[in-house]
Amino acid sequence: MSRPKAAPRSHRSHRSHRPHRIAVIAPSPVSMFNLAVPEMLFERVEVAGGPGYEVVVCTPQPGTIATTGGLSLHVERGLDAVRDADTLLVTGTGHRYEPDPRTVAAVREAADAGRRIASICSGAFVLAEAGLLDGRSATTYWQLAEELRSRYPALDLKGDVLYVEDGQVMTSSGYAAGIDLCLHIIRTDYGAAAANEVARAALVAPVRPGGQTQFTQTPLPPERGNACADTRGWAMRHLDEPLTLTDLARQAGVSVRTLTRRFHAESGVSPLQWLLHQRVERAKELLETTKLPMDRVAEACGLGTADSLRGHLVRRTGLTPSAYRVQFSRLGTQGPRNTSIAA
Repeated sequence: MSRPKAAPRSHRSHRSHRPHRIAVIAPSPVSMFNLAVPEMLFERVEVAGGPGYEVVVCTPQPGTIATTGGLSLHVERGLDAVRDADTLLVTGTGHRYEPDPRTVAAVREAADAGRRIASICSGAFVLAEAGLLDGRSATTYWQLAEELRSRYPALDLKGDVLYVEDGQVMTSSGYAAGIDLCLHIIRTDYGAAAANEVARAALVAPVRPGGQTQFTQTPLPPERGNACADTRGWAMRHLDEPLTLTDLARQAGVSVRTLTRRFHAESGVSPLQWLLHQRVERAKELLETTKLPMDRVAEACGLGTADSLRGHLVRRTGLTPSAYRVQFSRLGTQGPRNTSIAA
């Protein structure tokens, strides 16, 4: 499917005399969390004393629809609401495959008309079925990433980011990443100050960059034994030192080869991979809980220099050390932080 020509950026509705209209499609069974996010955030935007957005929830067959939590939800509007929308947002659903043809058609028609199209979590499957993700960068919830890639190989999957904007199409990962996407939309339409004001009112983090990784992918595999437990404990107490494989093997009282084999069997990674992971985790903890300068943080976790700390943290989280500290500091500030980071 060829990409439709992008419409003029009429979605910058602060220049118009009416609220920006957002149609939120609720595919059955719908994720109630996904569905609640757009209303919670967009309805808080005020422009010149009036609402910045008009949000309408719709579904292919108005009436009672199922939710992924086993409850029922009444939705009054049908897909006719899409025709008057400036932005169309498809929420997550427990039925990813073979989405309702009426929903797919509505999404495709909105794209052909130059509307902005967005999805949260598994809503990306609907966009892909409509052909909107062919040749585009996109993302979805990390546990569904390989399914999306295998079913729709023509898209460029960014499986480890919070959200992606490619032309008129936006996709986000699951759960709280939907909040990040909606705040990004608000920032695009009304600026960073408006987005951060909404974030403060909703008690959520300020706008985060879409390229930030989904932190759920960073933990190590579960440990499957304790033969190396003493060595791991010793290493954790000496993270500020330049430890080598030889140091670890000597402490364990075995050869480097034996240590490597046992370590991998228990931890799923090599000793040095495990050690690097722990160093980065310690660095994150120090960034969150102290005001130490970057070179001191790097020394304390054994990463050597501030440049080395920056390189490892960017690869793991998509954020520089200073940006990570701004986002996750737990030192206790006077009121919410008014911070914007460009996507």
